Amino acid sequence: MSYQSIAVLSEQLRSNIGRVIVGKEHIADLLFIALITGGHVLLEDVPGTGKTLLAKSLAKSLSLTFRRVQFTPDLMPSDLTGIHFYNQKQGDFEFRSGPLFTNMLLADEINRATPRTQSSLLECMEERQISLEGETMPLSRPFMVMATQNPVEHQGTFPLPEAQLDRFLFKVKMGYPTTDEALQILKRFKEEDPLEQLAPIAGADEIAEAQRLYSSVRVSDDVLLYMLKLVEQTRSREEVQTGVSPRGSQALLRASQVQAILRGRDFVTPDDVKAMAQPVLAHRLALRGLQRTQGSAEKIIEDIIRRTEVPAEAGLLAK
Repeated sequence: MSYQSIAVLSEQLRSNIGRVIVGKEHIADLLFIALITGGHVLLEDVPGTGKTLLAKSLAKSLSLTFRRVQFTPDLMPSDLTGIHFYNQKQGDFEFRSGPLFTNMLLADEINRATPRTQSSLLECMEERQISLEGETMPLSRPFMVMATQNPVEHQGTFPLPEAQLDRFLFKVKMGYPTTDEALQILKRFKEEDPLEQLAPIAGADEIAEAQRLYSSVRVSDDVLLYMLKLVEQTRSREEVQTGVSPRGSQALLRASQVQAILRGRDFVTPDDVKAMAQPVLAHRLALRGLQRTQGSAEKIIEDIIRRTEVPAEAGLLAK
């Protein structure tokens, strides 16, 4: 597989998802970037904007195992990891695996589960393994969590802690469709569900090969320093209580490398970094009291990008 093959695969996936989802090509690209980098995605918006449908469309476009879990207050960690049960026929304990043992997990309405259940995702999202009764069990590769949540309704929900949010590569807001897009949606779903007709365009082997290749995309020291300047400025803003962690800067690097491939290059430019900065960094900011309003974190990232000096073009190809 080559860089060009990865870009073609992205176009095919975007086109396939576009058979179901109207007008969200940029979000489809973000899902692809997360999949290739081994990241996870938090889809956030009001009900009915297509969050779950988008996740299902991605899963059905790939020949990977897929499980969906509806998160509720009574969901227990064992409902995700699995349990050891006593098999009377064999006279011994057996492990019955839970939905975490899959390639793609859709955690629907993740903020409706209790903090105890939410925390059961921390190890699997970061280390691709679970620890149960003293035994460590690896998860399938690739492994990706797509979670949805409603930012408006707070009754019966448990906000995701910063440690959980930091595990997500991207936080994506769906947004309402335009009038033309809404008209296409009505026409497309008038007689049949296009999701049922969706066929896979790639499998685990192609994804694994792309995951091995993308990290060789060149990144100059000037661009690395540019990333760090963006990240470090999030830690010195008055309105920010906790800035972006080193995990966040690594996430920005990985996402920028795949973004460069999608734009037909084998090296990262500041434009790639700018394109990835908001979806990678904004949700990692813990803002102070009165600053916690809708879109505040995104505006802070925009302001930081505007104020940060961009490295000269001559140094972009230097190792």
